[in-house]
Amino acid sequence: WIFGGDGWAYDIGYGGLDHVLATGMDLNVLVMDNELYANTGGQSSKATPIGASVQFAAAGKATPKKDLGLILSTYGYIYVAYVNLGANPEHTIRCLKEAAAYHGPSIVIAYAPCINHGLTKGMSKAMDEGKAATECGFWPLFRYNPELENEGKNPFLLDSGEPNGKLRDFMMGENRFATLTRTFPDRAELLFAQAEDFTAKRYAKYKRLAGQK
Repeated sequence: WIFGGDGWAYDIGYGGLDHVLATGMDLNVLVMDNELYANTGGQSSKATPIGASVQFAAAGKATPKKDLGLILSTYGYIYVAYVNLGANPEHTIRCLKEAAAYHGPSIVIAYAPCINHGLTKGMSKAMDEGKAATECGFWPLFRYNPELENEGKNPFLLDSGEPNGKLRDFMMGENRFATLTRTFPDRAELLFAQAEDFTAKRYAKYKRLAGQK
C-alpha cells in the first residue's frame, strides 16, 4: 500500500502517481483527500472544489476540482474507488478489500474532513459532515472494477444515490465556503450556482457510465 494526500496525488506528485499506476504493477494506493494543501497552511490545489475560499484563492476557486478517479479509470486496468467513511462505512471496507484483492494497480480516494474546512459543527461531527457530503452529491461514491468487464458486466458502479438538493446547506456549514458570502457576496452567488450545476452534471455523467437511466 502507498499512502498520500491530495496535494501529492492530484497535483505536485500526479506525474509520478500516474506513471506508477500505468505500469500495471500489483500495488494499492490510498489517497486521503481533504481538498487542499493542509500541511503547508491550506493552499488551493487541483483537488480544491469550486467556490472554496482558501489561500491562493481567497476570492473563491473559479474552477471545479480534478476528477482524479475518473481520469485514472480511463486506463481500463486500474481499480478505482471513491469512498467516504462517514457516508457508508460498509462501502469503504468493501472497496479497500476489493482493491487489495485486485490483481493489478488500484487507487482508493477517501473523503477526509479537515480542520481547514472550518466545520461550523466542529470536527467532532466530521462523520456527520462526510455523510452530508455524499447525500448532497458533493462527494459521490463509485467504483471502477476492471474484473467486472472480464465477466461481461459494466465495470463502472455508482454506489451513492441521487443528490438531495441540499448542496448549498452543506457548503454553508463550512467556513471555507461560507466566508465567501461575506467577503465577495456576488462572486459567492455566481460560484455556488456553478457548483450546483457541476454537481448535477457530474452525477448525470456517472449515471450514464453506470448504465443507469
